[in-house]
Amino acid sequence: MTSDRIAHARSFIDQIPQARALGLEILSIGEGRAEIRMPWSADLVGDPETGVIHGGAVSTLMDTCGGAATLAHPAAPAATATMSLRIDYLRAATPGQAITAQAECHHVTRSVAFVRAVALDEDTRRPVATATGTFTMEPSA
Repeated sequence: MTSDRIAHARSFIDQIPQARALGLEILSIGEGRAEIRMPWSADLVGDPETGVIHGGAVSTLMDTCGGAATLAHPAAPAATATMSLRIDYLRAATPGQAITAQAECHHVTRSVAFVRAVALDEDTRRPVATATGTFTMEPSA
């Protein structure tokens, strides 16, 4: 993967206000794959009694990771947008632990990218959530 595609995907994430607010950090990116970490923060907790990160924050993490994987695909689009995203929440994330999303853009057509993703805390054997999504493949001008 060329360094401009990596830079483009990083720039994409940096421009999303929600991604900045959540403190999303790219751990790795390339060849249709992305891994992004969201640190635990009291500001992201959905229920103060449990300390569990809100599902909306997890959704944003997985959506952003899917978009980054799409931009990092060898047939990379100039831009992308989420068309559909289905998330299955499997369990509550462990309070105090970061959540990491891993996404793979496994198939592309002329206009649509198909992505799979998983969200994990430190217990990597038991996913917090899984997702499937479709993203637009916007051609370069």
